[in-house]
Amino acid sequence: MPPIIRIADASQHVGEIVTVRGWLKRRTGKGKINFLRLRDGSGSFQAVAFLPTLGDELFDQVKSLTTESSLLLTGEIRADERAPGVPGGYEMDLRHIEIVQIAEEYPITPKEHGIEFLLDRRHLWLRSDQQWAITRVRAVVVRAIRDWLDDQGFLNVDTPILTPAAGEGTTTLFKIDYHGVPAYLAQTGQLYNEANIFAFGKVYCFGPTFRAEKSKTRRHLQEFWMVEPEIAFCKLEDLLEIEEQFVSYIVQTALTKCKAELALLERDTTLLQNVLPPFPRISYDRAVEMVNAAAAQGETVPPNDEPLPPIPWGGDFGAPQETFLASQFDRPLFVTHYPTAVKAFYMEPEPGRPEVCRSADLLAPEGYGEIIGGSERMSDPEQLLAAIRKHNLPAGAYDWYVELRQFGSVPHSGFGLGVERTVAWITGISHLREAIPYPRVLGRLTP
Repeated sequence: MPPIIRIADASQHVGEIVTVRGWLKRRTGKGKINFLRLRDGSGSFQAVAFLPTLGDELFDQVKSLTTESSLLLTGEIRADERAPGVPGGYEMDLRHIEIVQIAEEYPITPKEHGIEFLLDRRHLWLRSDQQWAITRVRAVVVRAIRDWLDDQGFLNVDTPILTPAAGEGTTTLFKIDYHGVPAYLAQTGQLYNEANIFAFGKVYCFGPTFRAEKSKTRRHLQEFWMVEPEIAFCKLEDLLEIEEQFVSYIVQTALTKCKAELALLERDTTLLQNVLPPFPRISYDRAVEMVNAAAAQGETVPPNDEPLPPIPWGGDFGAPQETFLASQFDRPLFVTHYPTAVKAFYMEPEPGRPEVCRSADLLAPEGYGEIIGGSERMSDPEQLLAAIRKHNLPAGAYDWYVELRQFGSVPHSGFGLGVERTVAWITGISHLREAIPYPRVLGRLTP
């Protein structure tokens, strides 16, 4: 019996008779020849069915095939640079076919479909070329995240999904009943990470996070994945160096390992190749000056060339301002020292300027906005307790968090990187809903 191989490994079996198992993407041809485009999860290629080679009975089976029928194809692998597929350049001269199932009429066709139609059938839409490529890039990004952190001495420590209090803002909490006690789905694992650094020095958690945001923009999901490193004995300046090394590694790894997928997505990788340290840094003060000067001159921003809105000092940047700021540089941009009032309660104020905190957002180019939010954390217990009270948070729920500062407190910092935003940026897609296999957007819980 011929060996069973993956399509991705076809280049290693040129001239050999092998078997490939997969699903039919499409069948074309007429007369004595048919072309079968097969995918098996690792890639896709073309199998050439020729009547004189197969005989009448097997060729009739070929002509009966429907889109997404499951098959075992046996034949000789041939190298041909014109042969379509991912990876391209190889095809099969079909010698035998075994049909596992003739699929019913497939609902997703080459014609244009509305996004709601496709999201209703997300379980099928994942089979399409673009969604296949995006999901594979996501897997490489996740692996690169873990590899870099593990290699740099960070320890992966899991944090709770069910929490008693807010980690960010109280307006975006998903509330649940925990055996009669109010609880919430985690917005972040950061607070627990801060406990973990006093045991392990450098840690990260990696998992789903939840934000009940009443937003339908292309930048928001109700459930998304985030990696959150936290580092003891780390000031803001040290943190920025860690972030730029981290992000550069992720992007360059994706460029190296996902060439076929990015080509399939027709991604222009020119700007991604520039994602190398150091990244430019500007203060929030300077960013506001730049935005307002450009707005006064009638600057417009993509994707719709709408006027750039000015922003008062103390306001938080929206998508137009972030898009403009990032477009002024050839690689990701750090904006530092945001107003304390627009950031989370635990961020360390800048000495001598309590109205701003030691925070930084990393803005991706090409309109993808913030992919990292980070800061130096408060290390003084009395200062932290005062911030909790100022934000009208339930102090009792944070007793343990304040207590961390009473037993060997040190300067420490951390950040969160959103996986979906990073994947969207690297792949060049326009909406986060395609950067996760089963998106949870406002009003959608299925499939």
